[in-house]
Amino acid sequence: MISRLASLAWKTVCGLGLTLALSGIAFAHVFPRNQVPGAGASVASPPEVRIVFDGPLEPAFSSLTVTDAGEKQVNTARSAVDAQDHDAISLALPALQSGRYTVHWVAVASDGHRTHGDYSFEVK
Repeated sequence: MISRLASLAWKTVCGLGLTLALSGIAFAHVFPRNQVPGAGASVASPPEVRIVFDGPLEPAFSSLTVTDAGEKQVNTARSAVDAQDHDAISLALPALQSGRYTVHWVAVASDGHRTHGDYSFEVK
């Protein structure tokens, strides 16, 4: 009887530990929730790029850059995490010529986990 209870207790503890570990993994990284301009969009020259993530960002380590079709960086300004909304980061852009542009993002969650990616949009 005691070994049966011990086995049940051990399985419960292991199951709870696994559940907690996996839930921590799921919430450790942040990913884009909304992008302006959006991925694949065809727009007039936008004044800025703004991405809202699904969690707060670490301002010192999160960034955006924009490159043209020749992979030359077009932004001269630095990106900044919104002081009022720590889930959002934006980057002011100069007037862009017609063509394809790629937004490169690095997002570091407030817990230190890093994600990165890119997407393209077109200026008419």
